[in-house]
Amino acid sequence: MAAISFRKVVKRYGRGPGANQVIHGVDAEIADGEFIVIVGPSGCGKSTLLRMVAGLEEVSDGEIAIGGAVVNDVEPADRDIAMVFQNYALYPHMSVRENMAYGLKIAKVPPPEIEARVQKAAKILEIGAFLDRKPRQLSGGQRQRVAMGRAIVRQPKVYLFDEPLSNLDAKLRAQTRLEIQKLHGELGVTSLFVTHDQVEAMTLAERMIVMNAGVMEQIGSPEEVYSTPASTFVASFIGSPPMNLLKGQVDGAGFRIDGQVWALPAPAPRGGELILGVRPEHASLAADGAWALAVEVVEMLGAERLVHGRVGGAPFTLRIEGTLVPPRAGDTVRLQVPAKQMHWFDPASGKRVS
Repeated sequence: MAAISFRKVVKRYGRGPGANQVIHGVDAEIADGEFIVIVGPSGCGKSTLLRMVAGLEEVSDGEIAIGGAVVNDVEPADRDIAMVFQNYALYPHMSVRENMAYGLKIAKVPPPEIEARVQKAAKILEIGAFLDRKPRQLSGGQRQRVAMGRAIVRQPKVYLFDEPLSNLDAKLRAQTRLEIQKLHGELGVTSLFVTHDQVEAMTLAERMIVMNAGVMEQIGSPEEVYSTPASTFVASFIGSPPMNLLKGQVDGAGFRIDGQVWALPAPAPRGGELILGVRPEHASLAADGAWALAVEVVEMLGAERLVHGRVGGAPFTLRIEGTLVPPRAGDTVRLQVPAKQMHWFDPASGKRVS
């Protein structure tokens, strides 16, 4: 049993009125065997949260439990976790085999069992041919697989990944993402994966925690977070390009932006000032569309094009198929947006309005 519980977890540095609080009451339940991605921009607290699970940072308030047991005061070595770091953290003077076996050797695991675990992990990760090489003789992707192999041989309750793909190029990142997915499918061990890359988060996560300035903005499956963002931050951070956010005034069946009123296909959840969110792929060109888009730039991306412009003075991005004849800079085109693809947010709090 290796479920993880965050119970109103707080982290602050320093004491008294001048203390710097960086994690603000994170509450979440992670099921046994679940793959959770913690995603957010640099400085949002995601790595700090991971390090508290590992025992490398103290918990200022609240509790963290692993397998039902509170681990706030448990030493890192006694938490039965394995961590994969961004910089690999391999011993340069040791071979791949020795790097993978070192933790087991310190734990006094019998040599035959150590060799069996190393061989099994090497087979899973397809690094059997490199066992006698030193890290300097390996590529970045191979070194990362060795770091993962070192974690696998431990057979822990929980795997912790701290931005392990950041040092890889785009092609290797995509390949290693697939390897991590297959690895989790084979091992089924509870895993926390930290990244600032929302594409990694969307492709890897069973569920994802979106962090912003030490606050857990939303937890849910990638589909839930993408289709029903809980706040303007989530709406703008998850998705590439991000959701269009238009601030205006709801007036009956219209939405007023910069003195212009655009007809709404369905009533807004309330009147007054609101932020309207629309994904770039959910707006479409239509000769009789209610909205006018003044085109500024068109980007060619192979199978699709991004049309950048302004709706009522507010920036707006439209995604269209590459087979369509695109508008040109300086054109004004009409748009339509289905009511079910409109998202409404409160301007003061940034929270979703239902």
